[in-house]
Amino acid sequence: MKEMKPFRELIDFETAKRIVMDNTRVMEKTEKVALRESAGRVLAVSLRAKIDVPGFRRGAMDGYAVIAEDTFGTTRTAPGHLRLMGKIFAGMKPDFRVESGNCAQISTGAPMPDGADAVVMVEETSLAGDTVSIYKPVYPGAHVSKKDSDISLGTEILTVGTLITPPITGVLAALGMDTVEVYSRPKVIIFPTGDEIVSPGDELDYGKVYDINSFTMANLLGEAGAELTVSGITGDSMDELKDCMDRCAGYDYALFSGGSSVGEKDLLHDVLSGKGEVIFHGIALKPGKPTLCGRIGETLVFGMPGYPTSCLSNSYVILLPSVRKMARLPWKVRQEEMILARKVVSTIGRHQLFSVKVEDGVAHPAFKESGAITSMSLASGYVEIPANVEYVEEGSTVVVNYY
Repeated sequence: MKEMKPFRELIDFETAKRIVMDNTRVMEKTEKVALRESAGRVLAVSLRAKIDVPGFRRGAMDGYAVIAEDTFGTTRTAPGHLRLMGKIFAGMKPDFRVESGNCAQISTGAPMPDGADAVVMVEETSLAGDTVSIYKPVYPGAHVSKKDSDISLGTEILTVGTLITPPITGVLAALGMDTVEVYSRPKVIIFPTGDEIVSPGDELDYGKVYDINSFTMANLLGEAGAELTVSGITGDSMDELKDCMDRCAGYDYALFSGGSSVGEKDLLHDVLSGKGEVIFHGIALKPGKPTLCGRIGETLVFGMPGYPTSCLSNSYVILLPSVRKMARLPWKVRQEEMILARKVVSTIGRHQLFSVKVEDGVAHPAFKESGAITSMSLASGYVEIPANVEYVEEGSTVVVNYY
């Protein structure tokens, strides 16, 4: 039977974060994805335009395509008059040329006819039969988008590492691309562990609790660009944990929820030591002390605390930056200074992540206990309290890190 033993040595929070980031590689594998599925991905190649956008001169307003010189001197009281030759709508190819004294009705985005060099807005005209009255002069090029006014053939339009946003998908679509080469997403497998947990939807016997952590980690890391696999619930035995370790090959991350502490059934440290390498075990952090980090080959392995608040808060500050770095995604926590609503007592020797709810510019303590997921569900973010600080007074200015 395994003996319960306390943590022999805890590393400080900043050291733990640095170790994790130093052991996080950036993704090199690439893949092609459909343009419609590319939002949030990172471009793996630089792109040069293979066409002009637009590929033709086009009207930028609804109105009449004219020879600008024909409009010179026109006013509301002394309009000019042009003969209407025809109508041009978007997608049409004009089959006539505008000569002096003539014009063509044109829709926004429609190709300009040869001969015409400007568009008079429809608001500055009137139509009677086939005669168009012009009430305001225009200069050459007025309300006309020239060929390649947006993108020129051969221009480097996007570079490696560009985050594909909805506007970027618009650029790619404008270039005629229906697929795009992007960096592959980090592959993450999550193993919820513990004889005490059951899947939501199953019957809950006395002494059991529903699995929370695989859901919170999966949602958090899925939003961070990870490709997720969630295993079935694994019991607290050496054989079951060894089997999980054997299934880590091919994944960038293997996350275990529970089993990383020092209790009789917390076997993860021993199993990982036999299969790979333990990098650290235990952080001087509250909540989240029993966090384990190691690797098996190229797979980063994390033993996350079993308590829901501990697991999720550590996922925000330890896992999320690592996964986003591997995915080549930007990472920056939104921060804001606030006044603390009431005194908070901390634990000397442990860096604390204290959940707060922001209301009317004031940070209200929201932390209950490590096992209470509502500590975070009702919170806006967290305040960091250094390990050498015993308490933070009511009315102090604190920095809120938003979730």
